[in-house]
Amino acid sequence: FLSNPTILKMAIIKSGKVVIILAGRHAGKKAVVIKNVEEGNSDDKRFSHCLVAGIARGPRKVTRGMSKKKVEKRSRTMKPFVKYINVRHVFPTRYQVDMDLKKVVDEADLVGDKKVEVKKNLKKIFEDRYLNQKQITSEKKAAGSSYFFQKLRF
Repeated sequence: FLSNPTILKMAIIKSGKVVIILAGRHAGKKAVVIKNVEEGNSDDKRFSHCLVAGIARGPRKVTRGMSKKKVEKRSRTMKPFVKYINVRHVFPTRYQVDMDLKKVVDEADLVGDKKVEVKKNLKKIFEDRYLNQKQITSEKKAAGSSYFFQKLRF
């Protein structure tokens, strides 16, 4: 059907798509694609890759009987990650998320001490979205957001 399988993959992997990481330290974790590079750049990555931001440690379980203060405390346990990853090591899902992460994650900031700041900002965005899932207008984006914050079950 298609001679080059990477062309097919890149059409699916777009900014805002929820993906599952298949290899490495974050294998089995969900992430959102921020930017994708179809042809590898000539520097250190000669393969098609994408910049993803995901949840290394998700929010803790919340029940209906818990107070608002306890719910907020349990949702603060999220730990984000940001990294470049080979497109062969991500599994695209059918879900989209409308979080604007391009402003928070600048490619120049992913080196050294600035990466810690980027992660702190990401944590704030993820927590805010997790606590305010009811305000999402689009039904498709709401489904993607709720899927993104659920633990992967298999």
